[in-house]
Amino acid sequence: MAQQHLETPGAEGCAGDVVAAYLREQATEFLRSLRQHRESGGAASGTAAEETAEAARALRRSARRVSGTLHTFRPLLDPEWSDALRPELAWLSGMLAQEHEYAARLERLLSALHRLSGTYAVPLQPVGSSSAGGDGGPPGSSEAESWGRVGTAHAPRNEKSASGQLTVGAAKAGALLERQLTLARTRAHSTALQALGSSRFHAVADSVALLASDVPLRPATADLKTLATAAQTRLAEAVTALPLHQAGHPYNAEALVQGLTADTAPPSQDAPWHHVRLLLRLHRYAQEVVDADAPEADAEAAAALDRHRDAAEAATAAAHAARTPRIAPATAYALGVLHADQRHEVEAARFAFQRAWLKEAVRTP
Repeated sequence: MAQQHLETPGAEGCAGDVVAAYLREQATEFLRSLRQHRESGGAASGTAAEETAEAARALRRSARRVSGTLHTFRPLLDPEWSDALRPELAWLSGMLAQEHEYAARLERLLSALHRLSGTYAVPLQPVGSSSAGGDGGPPGSSEAESWGRVGTAHAPRNEKSASGQLTVGAAKAGALLERQLTLARTRAHSTALQALGSSRFHAVADSVALLASDVPLRPATADLKTLATAAQTRLAEAVTALPLHQAGHPYNAEALVQGLTADTAPPSQDAPWHHVRLLLRLHRYAQEVVDADAPEADAEAAAALDRHRDAAEAATAAAHAARTPRIAPATAYALGVLHADQRHEVEAARFAFQRAWLKEAVRTP
């Protein structure tokens, strides 16, 4: 992608003052979101649940921006302070994200099963309700029975066909995924509540509260333009290392290679793409610091990498469910089809990123 023009600060102050103002703004947003989260009571269900979820999302957004700014503009800040705070913010952001990610992954996988098997409804179990039965769990729960009725609706009469096998297995596959991911989500919610009451979190909150009024700067050794350009260069180098030529061909099956290998622990081909997603986020945050009024850059490419991450993790969840002991062959078949479908989604996201990246490179002078 072509280098984007970055303006250096003018009369508003030196580089450190600009970074400090941005950090104070994000710290204030962090504290506001924390207050909203506490007022909602950390509810997992009911009318306050959405307020809790929105407050958690706002906490994650501000924590990521503070952490990313500490990383990119480290030469302008006290290194000992920033190096101590960054990993704590990363811990907080990751911990708060888990509950939402499990819920989104379950919805994604059930919707994919619905699409692949030709059923007409996908019931979602509310957070906090009892887990659904299925392979590897107690049968007979109302959620599992509901999924079973939906999964077999309009099933082909020839159940020996591939589509018939998928329809038969989709019901139990859906119940199994619901049981596993709902349990994981419930545990993540409990972990988040415990963490938000821990001394570790209070230490992070105290540090951010101090940041809202006093940012520890050091004499400038670089200007904003240099540091922001360095973040952009790291991103461009990482993208160059990706197999963009191959990703530019739809349905090239490259994303399926890892899923088809006989190796039980193959090296992750997704890791370089996830790394680019992180670097793209750091680049976008750096642009926010330099010019808050500038239009959001690379939004299409960022969305493609978000879809890539979601599909890759959904495929991993389907593969994990398929390793559940003593599941029926039809269930294993449905989970295998689901895994392949999500790996194809990974491939489609790479294709979309390649097109978005090249489009941005052509558009940017």
